[in-house]
Amino acid sequence: MDFTGLPRGDFTLSNVTVPACLLGQAGDLVRTDISIVDGRIGPPQPITVDMAGAMVFPAFIDMHTHLDKGHIWGRAPNPDGSFMGALTTVGDDRRENWSAEDLRRRMTFSLRSAYAHGTRAIRTHLDSVPPQDDITWPVFRDLQADWAGRIDLQAACLIGCEGWTDDSGPFGHTADLVAATRGGVLGMVTYPVPDLRDRLRGFFAQATARGLDADFHVDESMDPAVETLRDIAEVAMEVAFQGKITVGHCCSLSAQDDARAMSTLDLVAKGGLQVVSLPMCNLYLQDRTPQGTSRTPRMRGITLVHEMKARGIPVAFASDNTRDPFYAYGDMDMLEVMREATRIGHLDHSADDWTHGFLKSPAASCGFDAPSLAPGSPADLVICKARTWTELFARPQADRIVLRDGERIDRTLPDYAELDDLMRI
Repeated sequence: MDFTGLPRGDFTLSNVTVPACLLGQAGDLVRTDISIVDGRIGPPQPITVDMAGAMVFPAFIDMHTHLDKGHIWGRAPNPDGSFMGALTTVGDDRRENWSAEDLRRRMTFSLRSAYAHGTRAIRTHLDSVPPQDDITWPVFRDLQADWAGRIDLQAACLIGCEGWTDDSGPFGHTADLVAATRGGVLGMVTYPVPDLRDRLRGFFAQATARGLDADFHVDESMDPAVETLRDIAEVAMEVAFQGKITVGHCCSLSAQDDARAMSTLDLVAKGGLQVVSLPMCNLYLQDRTPQGTSRTPRMRGITLVHEMKARGIPVAFASDNTRDPFYAYGDMDMLEVMREATRIGHLDHSADDWTHGFLKSPAASCGFDAPSLAPGSPADLVICKARTWTELFARPQADRIVLRDGERIDRTLPDYAELDDLMRI
C-alpha cells in the first residue's frame, strides 16, 4: 500500500494486523480496525483508510539503555571486542571527555533516533562514579524536561558493587542525586565479591530509605560459577525489600547445569524479581576470544527467557548500548530489538504473547504508562507495511510510520556527521 496517503484529524485505520495479545485475545495475529479521535483511540470514523493488513503496534518502551555511553565508538573503539576491553575503554573516555556538553549532545542524538523509530519511554543507566555523578545527573534532568511529552525518561545510577559505600561515603551522595530526580532508580553492577551480601543489604536499606526501586546489572559473564543473581534474590527476601527489583543480563545462567539454573530461577520467581534481557549486546561481548585467534563463539549469552516466562517471571527486552565499546552497533530501534530477540532467543514457534516483552512488561517494570490500543489510549502508534511476522522481521521496516497523538511525526534520523567534532574526525 501507499503510506503517503494518511489523512490528518479523525479517521479509521481499517484492515490492520495486530498481535492478539495486545487486544486481550488468544491467538497470534488478528485483523481489526483502529480509529483515531482527537489524538486518541476512539470509536469508528467516517473517513476510512484501508491499510491492506499493515501491522500496528503501540509505541515502544526501551527499559535498559546507556544514553551517556552512546556514540563514543568514533573516538573510543573497543580494542578487542571483549567485556574488559569495553570496561577499560569506557572508563578512560569518561574521565577524559564526559563534560556536560559532550553528554548532552550525544544523549540528545540517541533520543532523536529513538523518537524517530517509535519509542515513547526510556530508562537509561548513568555511570555515576564520582565526580561524574555531579556532571551527568543535572544534564539528565534537563533532558527530562526538554523531552517531556515526546519521550518519558527515567534513570538508574550505575556503579560497580566494589564502589558501593554507605551514606557516609560517596554513594550516599549519589543516592541523594537519584532520589532528587523524577523517576530515579538506584542501580548497581554485582560481581562475586566476598562481602556482596552485606553490600546488598546496605544498598537495599538506602533504596528503602529514599523510596526507590532497584535495577541491577547481573552476571554478565559466561562463567557458570558467577551467580550473584541468587544473592540478590535471597537478600531481597531476607530484608523484605518492598520496591521493584529489575535484573539485567543474567548471562551465566545459560552456562550452568539445568538443576542449578532452575533452582536460581525458582528464587527469582519467589523474590518477585523482574528480568530484562539484552540479547544484542550479549551476543556481541560474550564468549569472545583474544584478538587474533580463530575460535568461533559457542555460547551466545542470552539468558533463560523461556524458563523464566514459564515460572511467571516478568521478562522484557531492551536495546542496551549503542555504538560504544560495549556494543558497536544499534540505533535505539525497538523493532530491531524485537527482530533480533526473536531470532536469537527462538521466540518464534513459542508463546503468542512475547510482544508484551517490548511493551507491557517493560512499562510495568518501570512504572511507565502501559502502551495500549484500548479506547481512550493515546494514538501513539508504529505502523509497518508488513502483514505477517516473517514480513516484519525479514526487513528493517525503514519506511514505517510513527504517529504520536494521532499525528504523523517526521522520522528523519540524525546524521552521524553531527557528532564528528566530538569524535575528533
